[in-house]
Amino acid sequence: MKKGILSIIVLLAIACGVFWVTADQDMRRLALNLPTSTNVLFWSDDQRDAGFRALDRLPVLSDSRVIEAGDNVYPLPNGAPLDVGVDVDAYMDSQRAAALIIVHNGKVRFEKYAMDFGPDGRWTSFSVAKSFTSTLVGAAIQDGYIKSIDDMVSDYIPDLKGSAYDNVTIAQLLTMTSGVAWNEDYADPNSDVARFNSHTAEPGMDVTVSYMRQLQAEAEPGTKWVYKTGETNLIGVLASSATNKPLAEYLSEKIWKPFGMQQDATWLLGSTGHEISGCCVQAATRDYARFGLFMLGGGIAGGKQVLPEGWITEATHKQVDIGVPGRGYGYQWWTLDDGAYMAQGIFGQSIFIDPNRQLVIAANGNWPQATDRQGGTLGKDRLAFYRQVQQAIDAEQP
Repeated sequence: MKKGILSIIVLLAIACGVFWVTADQDMRRLALNLPTSTNVLFWSDDQRDAGFRALDRLPVLSDSRVIEAGDNVYPLPNGAPLDVGVDVDAYMDSQRAAALIIVHNGKVRFEKYAMDFGPDGRWTSFSVAKSFTSTLVGAAIQDGYIKSIDDMVSDYIPDLKGSAYDNVTIAQLLTMTSGVAWNEDYADPNSDVARFNSHTAEPGMDVTVSYMRQLQAEAEPGTKWVYKTGETNLIGVLASSATNKPLAEYLSEKIWKPFGMQQDATWLLGSTGHEISGCCVQAATRDYARFGLFMLGGGIAGGKQVLPEGWITEATHKQVDIGVPGRGYGYQWWTLDDGAYMAQGIFGQSIFIDPNRQLVIAANGNWPQATDRQGGTLGKDRLAFYRQVQQAIDAEQP
């Protein structure tokens, strides 16, 4: 008996040793900081530092689907270094930033990595993926899979018939004005956003649809804005159903391959196999910046028009007031009254796009709190930094 136990211990030790020798730096970091919960909202700082660069390598958390890149990479040549006028190293430290890249007129004016992260690594997007998902709705309209954003959601997701979503349009999902009640409190383990991904789906039904169809209306559709990650997941189910393709495959086909992303990305999957479309793309920071350049370029990839005429203007301008002066919400994009717009994800993920200055800023990180609503001013500080970059660009003009 003792010999058997000893043999098992020896085999385990050998297996651990082999893993440690063969594992890359990210997997070693993950092994030393294994999450104790499947809900990333309640991980420690160290667990998030390790996990955000390797969410697709945690099968206990979720499976993932590859977003394939093509053979040709969209070039990002270096430009003249940009004098932002502030201590960027101190800013990145204060943001717990893993990556920051500033692209102006198609050239990299600043690029830096921290936290042992680098240009070949992949960092999770969180809600930056919402903007990817809404863009795929535009592509599906261009391709004829979706007739109009004025169509009813339940026409594409029949399991929502008879629910509070029965009379909600695609446009109202895109602008988060369905009127359906929802709690997006990231610090509350009993909130909808904390619980819906772990919901047990009804037989034969997508897990998000199963959860969302139980919710109750609190306002008439189109009259009240409430931020709801679950509704972006519904948009993903809708787009996937309309195109009859997984979102990862459609994103690869329409943008990732033809535009020239540098490497494969991944998209985490819900328990019933659809991409978690309100969250969780894993990609290189440079490829997040390239997505911004795709938007700046009018939605053209591989010489083909991916999005309908006027889509980007509609999607990235204020469609609904969110109660914050100078800001609004478009089709899953955060809008600014000066014409700039952002994709944002909790814990410090963002793509900032300014068409007037041909400027893209992409950033990844791990804030101590999900958003400023849980404490701190990191979101406010980030926007102030982006404004400083705009001023630095303006100061260069003759």
